[in-house]
Amino acid sequence: MERVLMKGTEAIAEAAVQAGCKYFYGYPITPQSEIPEYMSKRLFEVGGVYLQAESEVAASNMILGAGATGERVMTSSSSPGVSLMAEAVSYMAGQETPVVIVNVMRAGPGLGGILPSQGDYNQAAHGMAHGDFKVIVFAPGSLQEAVDMVQKAFDLAQIYRNPVLVICDGVIGQIMEAVEIPEGHGKNLSNPVEWACGYKKERGRRNIIRSLILDPEALERHNKKLEAKWKTICEKETACEKYLTDDAEVVISAFGTVGRIARSVVQNLRAEGYKIGLIRPLLISPFPNSDFESLIPTCKHILDTEMNWGQMEHDVRNAVKYQIPVSFYGRSGGMCPSVSEIEDECRKIFAGLK
Repeated sequence: MERVLMKGTEAIAEAAVQAGCKYFYGYPITPQSEIPEYMSKRLFEVGGVYLQAESEVAASNMILGAGATGERVMTSSSSPGVSLMAEAVSYMAGQETPVVIVNVMRAGPGLGGILPSQGDYNQAAHGMAHGDFKVIVFAPGSLQEAVDMVQKAFDLAQIYRNPVLVICDGVIGQIMEAVEIPEGHGKNLSNPVEWACGYKKERGRRNIIRSLILDPEALERHNKKLEAKWKTICEKETACEKYLTDDAEVVISAFGTVGRIARSVVQNLRAEGYKIGLIRPLLISPFPNSDFESLIPTCKHILDTEMNWGQMEHDVRNAVKYQIPVSFYGRSGGMCPSVSEIEDECRKIFAGLK
């Protein structure tokens, strides 16, 4: 597909269609309602199924069942809606069901407001739901990245038979940018004949998928299997952008839209002679610990900046093994840090280094 001007939510939806998603179950909530609206029309054009569920709880259980067939399935929501999906996500992880969930984050807590936020970082990276499991989490910083990451999310969901989350703040969901959406990206990578429901003719037997394992020794073996899978994911799937960090005395850490803002900060302060760089996780789970650890020999200070009160900051401190001072600057409630605000914080840090 040639580069076209699209709204964020609609580009995300079309990227999913081109990735082979033919089954979408969802419920409207601002600022992501255009995704189900787009899917309600588009999926019928490709022979797929769209269903508006009664609630986010219902939608999450629908993709739990649909994903168990081995097909590419997806839902989308925004912060409080994703919270309602938590129980089903744990079931997906427990029975190793490949699904993709897009969260266009809004300000909270509670119902909060409809403006952008990054307040769901901890939920996505550390506390999605009950039990011993983790999900893969992409954090795009532009609309083109969102398109690419949504398509990659379907691949990883099937390769590892694991839920994959794409978290976009409301800015990315609502902006319009020119994007290129790769077509025909829908090969099934999970070999569903081996594990999925159905395929009785090919397999010669029925297959039942469940997360209920009452024998404690059997459940521990299953959890060890999930943990071993996660270690493989950590070894193979971390991704991070490092921008002008080789000689940087101060490095800004940020993700999503704030990472995009921080890049402008680095360019402006470099022009003034400051040795500053940017490190931006492209996936926040698994977290790119080794990329942050590589900063230890040269970096004198890290400024973490987010649209929350410092949720990624704890991962940054752990990644650099508390050997680099880390400070924080953020905005909340739908407010976004500006270029000038972050620049002022950086100048204060440089003044303290002299």
